[in-house]
This record gives sequence, C-alpha cells and structure tokens, in this order.
Amino acid sequence: MSSHRFGSRLWLGLLFAFGSVLTSCSKAPVQPEAQSKPAPPPAQTTSFVSPVNGHRIVRATGLIRALEWKMVRVPQISGSGVRFTLTRVIPNGSKVSKGDILIEFDRVSLLDDERDAKAKLSDLGHQLDQQKAQVRSDDAKRAAQIKEAEADLEKALLELKKGPVLSEIDRLKNESRAPNARLRVASLKKSDELRKNAGKATVRILELKLERQRVTLERTQNNLDKLQIKAPQDGMVSLENTWHSGSMGPSREGDQVWPGVPLLRIFNPTRMVVEATVNESDASWLGKHVKAKLYLDAYPGATFDADLEFASPVATGGMDSPVRSFVAVFRIEQEDPRLLPDLSAALEIDATAALAQTASGAGPKAGAAQ
Repeated sequence: MSSHRFGSRLWLGLLFAFGSVLTSCSKAPVQPEAQSKPAPPPAQTTSFVSPVNGHRIVRATGLIRALEWKMVRVPQISGSGVRFTLTRVIPNGSKVSKGDILIEFDRVSLLDDERDAKAKLSDLGHQLDQQKAQVRSDDAKRAAQIKEAEADLEKALLELKKGPVLSEIDRLKNESRAPNARLRVASLKKSDELRKNAGKATVRILELKLERQRVTLERTQNNLDKLQIKAPQDGMVSLENTWHSGSMGPSREGDQVWPGVPLLRIFNPTRMVVEATVNESDASWLGKHVKAKLYLDAYPGATFDADLEFASPVATGGMDSPVRSFVAVFRIEQEDPRLLPDLSAALEIDATAALAQTASGAGPKAGAAQ
C-alpha cells in the first residue's frame, strides 16, 4: 500500500516538472538590446500624393523669422537695482518709424531726483561764487596790510637816518622800530601766501563738489532719457512673452519689470522668412527654383507664397538618431501684419515640379543641399 502511494506521488512530480518546462519554452526570450534602444524621433517632413495632379507634395514645418530685427529690453539704470513700472507700451503689430516712442516707464522718482540735483547744483554754484568773492576780499585786505607794513618799515628806516641829529632816546626808539617793522612785513607776506593757498584749496573743493553734482545731474537726466525708449529703426513691433504673476504673456501698462528683461522686438516686415527642417530622404528637390505654399497655424485661412532662399549643404542629426535633416530657409513674398516672428507655419512643396525644373537645366542654388 505504501509503495503504491509512493509511485503515485512520483508520477505527479514528474508531470508537474514537465509542464513547467513546456511553459518556459513557449515564452519568447526578452532581448535586452531591444529594450535599451531609444525610440526614433518624429520626422520633420511628410510627403503625400496630390489628388489633383498626382504630384508628390512634401510638407515641412518651421517658424517665422525676421532677417532684420532688434531686441528692446528694460534699460539698465545706473545706481538703481529696483524694478520699473510700465506706463505705456505700444500695441503688438504696430508699424513704427525711427524715433517713435515705444515704451515709457514711471519717472516720478527720477524727476524728484532731477529737481533735487538741480537745486543742489544751483546752491553749490552760489557757494562757489560767494567763496571766490570772499577770497578776493581777503586777498585785498592782506595786500593792504602788507603795503601799510612796508610803509611803516620805510618810515622807520628814514628815521634811522636822522640818528645824528636826534637825541639818544629817539635814536634808540627808531632802532627798535625798524626791526619790528621788518619782522611784521615778513610775517604778513608769509601769512598772505599761506592764506592764498588755503583760499585756493577751499575754492577747488567747491569746484569739485560742483563738478560732481553736475555729473550726478547728467546721470539722472540720462536715466530719464532711458526710461523713454524710442524705435531704433523703421519696422513692426512684436511683443515678447515674459513671466508675470505665475503666467507667461506680453508686458502691459502697470506691470513691474526687472532691468534686462526683453520687452519687444522691432523687425522689418518686408524681409520675413521661414526656417524649416527637411529630412534627408525628402531633400532631393532642394534646388534653385523651389516654390512653396505657406500656411500659418494661428490663421488657418491665410496662405502665402514662399521661395527657397538658402539650404544648408550639410545634414545634421542627433547623437542617437539615424535620421538626418537639412535646414532650409524660405523667403515670404507677401507682406502681412499677421506674419510675426516665432509663429509656427507649414510649407507645402511640389517636389515633382521642383525636380523637373532642376533636371531641365537650372543648377542648384549656391549653398543649397545636394
């Protein structure tokens, strides 16, 4: 009876082990290389066949750029590290001429500083004039005292010449007066020289204070001029998005901004381009006569014409990506206020027509990808 139970248990153990082996063999082995391989990046261009004429259309995406533009930032004010309050901002998309006012900041505190600086400058100017007049008066008084002492000395010397005809007492008096008069003249001349140097030093100190105050006033006036930004060139205004109270958006009146923050850019709307990225597999059409249709994502109904201006001769790609791409720049033919920098756009290029024009004898454009 015990041997029969032992045999049953043995057969059950063998069946369980055989089933486990079959289950492990039925599972596909996991390839560690396949798990560590990164996913390929999304393609920059797509192509499809046009239902109208059967041509191959290449669709590329890019951004609107301006060839001529200048950035306007919050000015750096000397001697101040505080924020500035906007009191005027030109509307987005406005056309301006060189010298037009674009942005104004609150200038109340600087106007107070300018008024105080002018008052102090005027006060120092009056002090300088008063000190110069005082120095001239003191110099004249000392000069008169020196002349008087010299006259007393000459008188004492003349009295000495009367010695033989004077009494002994008068002669001794004259002999004592002459040295005293000589010492007084020498003392007055020495004192006059020292007092002149002291007067010049006092005047020079006031002149330096006046010059420093004049520099302070000029700096304040320059700061006032900086708080009123004017257009450096003709063009169109595009407001920059900045961080305000937990959100991104263009600056408006009443906002407080830090020095150096970009506020807007002014660009030439007649020279707008689209900077697009084209896959290496779709770059065979990059030639001289390439035209494209431009569509703006922000304005679905807007359509523009674009010509190939330049294409990079070298394809680039990521470190771990097998996909290579070219950078192509298309010039927009039309001028429109909706064409603002950094807007996303789509290009549709008739690759079949472009290849046909290139094969008909039109050589590739200088700088275009081959």
